[in-house]
Amino acid sequence: MNRLAGVTSPYLLQHADNPVDWWPWGPEAFEEAKRRDVPVLLSVGYSACHWCHVMAHESFEDESVAAYLNERFVAVKVDREERPDVDAVYMEAVQAATGHGGWPMTVFLTPDAEPFYFGTYFPPEPRHGSPSFQQVLEGVSAAWTDRREEVAEVAGRIVADLAGRSLAHGGDGVPGEAEVAQALLGLTREYDEQHGGFGGAPKFPPAMVVEFLLRHYARTGSEGALQMAADTCSAMARGGIYDQLGGGFARYSVDREWVVPHFEKMLYDNALLCRVYAHLWRTTGSAEARRIALETADFMVRELRTAEGGFASALDADSEDQRGRHLEGAFYVWTPAQLREVLGEEDGAFAAAYFGVTEEGTFEEGASVLQLSGEARPVDAGRVADVRARLLAAREERPRPGRDDKVVAAWNGLAIAALAETGAYFDRPDLVERATEAADLLVRVHLGEVARLTRTSKDGRAGGNAGVLEDYGDVAEGFLALAAVTGEGAWLEFAGFLLDVVLEQFTGEGGQLYDTAHEAEKLIRRPQDPTDSATPAGWTAAAGALLSYAAYTGSEAHRTAAEGALGVVKALAPRAPRFIGWGLAVAEALLDGPREVAVAGPVGGELHRTALLGRAPGAVVAAGEGPGAGAEFPLLVDRPLVGGEPTAYVCRHFVCDAPTTDAGELAGKLGG
Repeated sequence: MNRLAGVTSPYLLQHADNPVDWWPWGPEAFEEAKRRDVPVLLSVGYSACHWCHVMAHESFEDESVAAYLNERFVAVKVDREERPDVDAVYMEAVQAATGHGGWPMTVFLTPDAEPFYFGTYFPPEPRHGSPSFQQVLEGVSAAWTDRREEVAEVAGRIVADLAGRSLAHGGDGVPGEAEVAQALLGLTREYDEQHGGFGGAPKFPPAMVVEFLLRHYARTGSEGALQMAADTCSAMARGGIYDQLGGGFARYSVDREWVVPHFEKMLYDNALLCRVYAHLWRTTGSAEARRIALETADFMVRELRTAEGGFASALDADSEDQRGRHLEGAFYVWTPAQLREVLGEEDGAFAAAYFGVTEEGTFEEGASVLQLSGEARPVDAGRVADVRARLLAAREERPRPGRDDKVVAAWNGLAIAALAETGAYFDRPDLVERATEAADLLVRVHLGEVARLTRTSKDGRAGGNAGVLEDYGDVAEGFLALAAVTGEGAWLEFAGFLLDVVLEQFTGEGGQLYDTAHEAEKLIRRPQDPTDSATPAGWTAAAGALLSYAAYTGSEAHRTAAEGALGVVKALAPRAPRFIGWGLAVAEALLDGPREVAVAGPVGGELHRTALLGRAPGAVVAAGEGPGAGAEFPLLVDRPLVGGEPTAYVCRHFVCDAPTTDAGELAGKLGG
C-alpha cells in the first residue's frame, strides 16, 4: 500500500496498491520534491474514466515503470471530481500548450507546482506518433537534470500566461433580447436537423441548452426553439446513449446518431436530464418525456443512492464479459444469440427487431447497443414490457460495473432539484422523500457549523476538500427546488446561508465570480470559468440561485449579485451559446422577472400543484397556510385567503396581478 491508503476518494483508492509511490495532492508532496530536488508527476483522472484505467494497468501497475518513476519523481494522484480547482488550473495549461485536453491528464511540475510538460494518455510503447510513457519519463528526467534553466524558463512563461488570463465580468449590463436572439440563431446553425443535438461526433447530451430552449419557448412562443428541444430529447431517448432496459443516460455518444455511447453513467448527466425531460413533459405533455424522466429518476435511486441517503458519483464504463475480460460496455450490449438464450427464438427475434440488435452488431465483436427504431410502427406494449423485464433480470446476473461511491455536493444538489420536481409533477412522493434525504445528508455531513460546504463525502464521512463555487450554486439550487415542492422554509434558509458565502467568498470586482473561495488554497492561478462543461458553470449556477433567492426574499443584494454575474452571459452567449446554456436559461428567468408565486393554501393542493407546473422561466413558488406561513417564506407575508378559499398571488417587477382562487386562471398567468 502507498500513501493513498485511507483516503476517501474511490479513484485514489484504486491506485493504493500500485507499485508507484503515489502521494495525494498537498504541501507534503511538494516539500518532498524540493527535498529530493526532483520534478513532480501530476496524474489527474476519475473513477469512471476508461483510459485512466487503461493507463493505470499498462504503466502504473508495471514494476519497472514504477521503479523508475519512484526514483526520479514525486508522483501525485488527483481525483478531478474531488479537486476540480486543481484539475481546472492544469487543464487550462494543457489545453493552451497542446490545443486539446482530457483524462487521464499527465502534467510534470516543478517543486513549486509550476507546469512545464503536458500530456494526457501515454501508451506503454510508442504508438501513432506518441512516445511511450517510459520515454516521456526519461525525457523529462533528462531535461530536469541537464537543462534546468530551460525548464524553469518554460514553467515561468506558462505561469505568467495563466496569471494574465484573469476574467472580468465579460460585458456591461445584463443580457437582453438581442443577445438571446443571437444565441438562438447560433444554436440553430449548429443544430443537427437529422439526428438532434448540436455539432458532430462525439455528441454530448445538451441538457442545459435544452433547458434554455424550453424557457425561451415559454417566454416567447418560439416554435423553433421548442422543436429543437423536443426532437433532441426524443432522439436521445430512442438512442443507445439511453439505457433501454434500466433507464439512465451514458456520458456521451461516440457518433452523431446517439447509437454507441461511452458507457459510464454519471450522476450529473442523469440529474440534469431527468429534470429536463420533466420540464419537457410540463411544456408538451409528451408521454415519452414523462417515461424518460421517471425511468431516469428511478435509475438514480436504484443504482446510485448510497446507504447514507446521498447519491454516488458514477458507474464505470467497464465490466467483465462472459469470458472474464474487463471490457467497456460489457454489462450493456447484446448479440442476437444472447437475446434468444434469454427469451427463446420467437421473443428473441422480436427483441432483436425492436431494439436494433443485428448479426453484424453496432458495437464491438458483433454485439449491439440497444436502441429503438425511428420508424413509427404499432407494437404490443405488453410484450415489450415483458421482454424488457426478462432482459433486465438476465442482465442483473452479469458482473456489474464498478461504482464510485463518493458523494459530490454539487451533483447531489442537481439530483435533489430533479427528484423533487419529478416527484411533485408525477405524484411520486417517494422521489421527493429521496431528495429530502439527500439534502439532509448535505446539511448533516457537508455543511459545517460555519456554513462552509465540503466538496465530497464517502460512507457518511466528510472529505478534506473545501467546496467550490459550483457546490454552493448547485446545492442552493437543489434546496430552493425542495423548498418550492415541500413548502418547508428551512430549505430556503439553508440556501440563504450558502449564497451569503458566495457573496462573501467568491465574488470579485464588477460582478465576476471565482471558482474557489478567497480563503481557499492558493494555486498557480485562481480558477475562474463561466462556461458550461458537463455541468452548469459554478458562475452561472450561482447566478441562477442568487436570482431565485432574491425573488423569494426581496433581497436587493442577491439580485444585484445575480445581475452582475450575468454580464458574462451577455458577452459569451452570442459567440458560444452551446457552452453557456445554463447562463442563457438564467437570462430567460431574468427577462421574465422571474415571477413570484405565493400560494396561501395547502402544500400539495390544487393551486400549489398548478403553480409548480407553470412554465414561466425560473418562477419561484411558495406555499403554506396558517399564521406561521409568512415566517417560513417572506412571499407569504400578508397573503390572506380570499373568501376563505386557497388563494394564489403572482407578482413580477414589483407589480402583482389580482389574487385568484381558480387553478385555471393561475395556470394562464404562468403559461409564459
